[in-house]
Amino acid sequence: MLTGNPAVSASAEQPTSLSGLMVAFLAFCCGAVVANLYYAQPIVELIAPQIGLSSANASLIVSLTQFGYALGLLLLVPLADLMENRRLVVGFTLAASVTLLCAGLTHSPSMFLVLSLLIGLTSVAVQILVPLAAHLAPEASRGRVVGNIMSGLLLGILLSRPLSSLLVEVFGWRGVFYSAAALMAVIALITAVALPRRLPTHKATYAALIGSVFALARRYPLLRQRSLYQGLLFASFSLFWTLAPIELMRHHGFTQAQVAIFALVGAVGAIAAPIAGRLADAGHGRRGTLVALLLAPVSLLIAALPGSGYVWLVVCAVLLDFAVQLNMVLGQREVYALDPHSRARLNAVYMTSIFVGGALGSLVASPLYEHFGWNLSAVAVALLPALALGLFLSRKADV
Repeated sequence: MLTGNPAVSASAEQPTSLSGLMVAFLAFCCGAVVANLYYAQPIVELIAPQIGLSSANASLIVSLTQFGYALGLLLLVPLADLMENRRLVVGFTLAASVTLLCAGLTHSPSMFLVLSLLIGLTSVAVQILVPLAAHLAPEASRGRVVGNIMSGLLLGILLSRPLSSLLVEVFGWRGVFYSAAALMAVIALITAVALPRRLPTHKATYAALIGSVFALARRYPLLRQRSLYQGLLFASFSLFWTLAPIELMRHHGFTQAQVAIFALVGAVGAIAAPIAGRLADAGHGRRGTLVALLLAPVSLLIAALPGSGYVWLVVCAVLLDFAVQLNMVLGQREVYALDPHSRARLNAVYMTSIFVGGALGSLVASPLYEHFGWNLSAVAVALLPALALGLFLSRKADV
């Protein structure tokens, strides 16, 4: 069995034990589902001409996927505080499978963009799984459990790019979407059997539930602050990972396979997630946040130096990924502690802000690069985490 207590159910909001195998399974599911948002990122220049989309509009594919995800976080994830969680996870994962399959089949640019939005919208199961794990884990180990699962999620973000670049060499870009669709179908089948049930005790209409999401954002200053910090960091993260493959291929002679290796090296930064969980459990959240908010702009400025070469792009990728992931998990741990009965809605606010930032970053990436080139673009990107650092330092010591 995958869990120490397969009969966990809704009425039981009490924490229970999670086996190592179940934690690993949840981490894999989170990584696989969130990867749907990023398969297209390193191959947009291959997709665009084949569906009749101009190069200037190619980054719309990534930004619409992330906007769809943000919309799903706001409108669909709060349902996890109202409806049985396993049913939601299975339903959303099956829907993601269908939209990925349709994206692989279509030849219309407008239809592909609509499907990109829907891929993001239906890939929100991951943000139901993370708070579900927080519900199931005891307080003493909650940060570690969430950190380990987030490491899977963040590895999914990072590894989706090299995987996509490698698959496209063998199967073409449509094969990437077909493979993702098949994986979602398999995950839906396994979660239907193995995932513990949880039926929330919260009772409300859907309209009241969505209204309460905004009420939570108004009620908790820490939620707003953490959302803003991570939104700015994720915007810089998304900008970097949209721009770096273009820079490497145009000015450093990289092939698609070499871009895949570059992205794979950047995935080393995923070690930040379990480290962050342990820091949070030990009460070092503020120090960890300061480290993250310092690392991000410094790494980007290093990569922006004229004549820095691709080696410094690799260094930037590792440090930036580490910083973004460290701050994400630390913020998530603090946000979850605000109200244990509203974790799905708190998570919706937090993650919506993050992916709106990411979507905006992706949206401006191509125009920014075409007008200013790599060096000035990297400096502009560094201003975003620098702003987050300034806001963080201006707050009270307990935030």
